[in-house]
Amino acid sequence: MLYILTTLSVIGLAFWAYRENYATQQALSDTDDLRAEIRIAHSRLAVLRAEWAYLNRPDRLRDLAELNFERLGLLPLLPDQFGQIDQVTFPPLPDLPLFEITDGVDVSTMEAPE
Repeated sequence: MLYILTTLSVIGLAFWAYRENYATQQALSDTDDLRAEIRIAHSRLAVLRAEWAYLNRPDRLRDLAELNFERLGLLPLLPDQFGQIDQVTFPPLPDLPLFEITDGVDVSTMEAPE
């Protein structure tokens, strides 16, 4: 009887180990797939950054502004177009209800736990 229980437990543990092995292999495969997707996304991002830098070249933007001056009326920024922080009007603070403390506890005389 003991041999039968031992054999069944060994078979059960072998089946469990077999399933865990394949689950681990699947998780590793999924991880490799995600890493490949991340590498592709990084390379796409590098290309997009390069394209953005190319499209935002100052000489290109200057030429576009000159080409479309009549339609857009774009002019260079002048120093008097910048403002001071005290010139900005901020929205008023909302009226929040005040809470009254009715049963306060004085913690200044309490000792810190060690």
